[in-house]
Amino acid sequence: MNHDSYPDSYIRGILNTVKTIAMVGISPKDNRPSYFAFKYLLDRGYRMIPVNPGQAGRDILGQKVYRNLLEIPEAVDMVDIFRNSAAAGPIVDEAIAIGAKVVWMQLGVRNDEAAARAEAAGLTVIMNRCPKIEWGRLHGELSWGGFNSRIISSKRRRLVER
Repeated sequence: MNHDSYPDSYIRGILNTVKTIAMVGISPKDNRPSYFAFKYLLDRGYRMIPVNPGQAGRDILGQKVYRNLLEIPEAVDMVDIFRNSAAAGPIVDEAIAIGAKVVWMQLGVRNDEAAARAEAAGLTVIMNRCPKIEWGRLHGELSWGGFNSRIISSKRRRLVER
């Protein structure tokens, strides 16, 4: 897989298939990107599981927080990594150990060695992307972030005769 560019069909396939997402590195602070992405995906119907060792046993957005992936008592389809690139390696190893299907590293997070281990174990890998942004882009939501969804444009639309 070329991790510098992903076809929309590849990303869409992942987002349409996974149901349970463990987000490693979620913050309990509602002004942090991880919190916002977690809430957004939760609101889109995903089963979201927060993972943050400093918050273990507490709740974030009504979901019990776990110390690590190994403590989650249910199957996880996707692991969303909201940690730095160096921390992604051990998290990927845990994702492999729990039988996750997908490892998704957030914007700015890239670890090619960890990605190679995950792919060798049969996992799908996305790096340096945000599932919240990709979901919104692929589903035509401009949202308040102003991401270029090509829904709003200053260009005049061509009329198509039917």
